[in-house]
Amino acid sequence: MDAVLARMRTLERRLPAHDGVAVFNRVYLTVTEALHHGFGAGEFPEPRRAEALTVRFAERYLAAVDAAAEGRRTPACWRPLFQNRRHPGVRPLQYALAGINAHIGHDLALAVVATCRAQDCPPRALEGDFDRVGDTLVALEERIREDLMPGPDLLEVADPVTHLLGSWSLQRARDGAWAAARLLWTLRRTPELAAEFAQSLDASVGLVGRCLLTPLAVPAPRPRAVTAAPVPWR
Repeated sequence: MDAVLARMRTLERRLPAHDGVAVFNRVYLTVTEALHHGFGAGEFPEPRRAEALTVRFAERYLAAVDAAAEGRRTPACWRPLFQNRRHPGVRPLQYALAGINAHIGHDLALAVVATCRAQDCPPRALEGDFDRVGDTLVALEERIREDLMPGPDLLEVADPVTHLLGSWSLQRARDGAWAAARLLWTLRRTPELAAEFAQSLDASVGLVGRCLLTPLAVPAPRPRAVTAAPVPWR
């Protein structure tokens, strides 16, 4: 867990503040620090197992960061964020929720299955830990929206932001991740079907991410200088 936190803090120092990945990283670092505190405070009945799930979960995000930095292809769920991380028409709140969508909608399900394999237990044994991790995320979502929602000086985009992001729910994404994890666990003895489902999940979550990153306010181009034609004397 300490190594995961150290990586996120390093990214926070190195990435430009307005970079879309930096926006998500700040949010995720806050979540991970809250979970780390919860492990030490006795908020989880099986803290080692919950920490194992949290670490495997975080490592999928960090692997996507490494892939992008090295010019390798990132998972489809992360591709919209990395491709649009400096778009002038995308707001910080969109970056944060696009990252959460990728991480919850795709990575969480795979992290549950990987943890179950390592711990030699079915998903139901992790359900309590899964719920507590999800509760931490949901509790922070409202604060994230309040902190990153455009202020009064950006009222012209407030309505589009509200409309676009109101169609996405962390709770629904969490429920979908749990259903996907259970299905992947059921398919573990048919690797081809499991891989096909995981690929489809990756693509569908990536499509949602592209919608969340729809540009809402692109600066108008500067008008080109126009030279008036001379008026002929009559």
